[in-house]
Amino acid sequence: MGSDRRDPPFGGSVVFLLMNLPLGVLAFAALTTFAAAGVGTAVVWVGVGLLAVLVLAVRGSARLERARVYALLDRYIDLPYLPLPAGGQKDRWKARLKDPSTWRDLAYFFLLFPLGIVEFVLVTTFWSTSLALAGLPIYFRWLPDGAYYFPSYDVRWLTVDSTVEALPWAALGVLFIALSVALTKALAGVHARLANALLGTTVAQRRRMERWWEDAEEKNLVAR
Repeated sequence: MGSDRRDPPFGGSVVFLLMNLPLGVLAFAALTTFAAAGVGTAVVWVGVGLLAVLVLAVRGSARLERARVYALLDRYIDLPYLPLPAGGQKDRWKARLKDPSTWRDLAYFFLLFPLGIVEFVLVTTFWSTSLALAGLPIYFRWLPDGAYYFPSYDVRWLTVDSTVEALPWAALGVLFIALSVALTKALAGVHARLANALLGTTVAQRRRMERWWEDAEEKNLVAR
């Protein structure tokens, strides 16, 4: 079960959202490369080993992602995995592949790339616009011709060439900063809920885990 905190910290939200694009690119490249190589060479058994490495890497990376969500967004995500059976490697691999959490981990990392693009574009666009407007009374004099032209240098619908004229733009920038803070926290909160939905435990899994632990306790009592 994830944390009930609804409002993730602002600083952690900024860092988290900006990290998602490079991590998403890395995850997508690794997943597609290993999956393609594994499927393509499965007939000579080399691919089976590559796919096994992929499964282990996905489950391990999902653990790191849960830790990242907790460290930056203050949202705790429960581990959804049942303990592996005590039998041989064949039984353990069957358990990993039959576990829905393995495939939900895989889906999360495939989605991280497109989500990272959307989040990165929104965050950088809103914050660059907000800070540019808020700081206009300070830096407009160092722009070409000592003035700011809206919407561009070549298309001059409005000209700002004095501090007084820049103040309304700065006020608009302050408003945009407030909107950017709200947007940043909202995006981080939505991503945290998605992470909890894909990387956390479902109701059915929690019931399975409760039954598993109850059975394990009964076996321990019988053994004593």
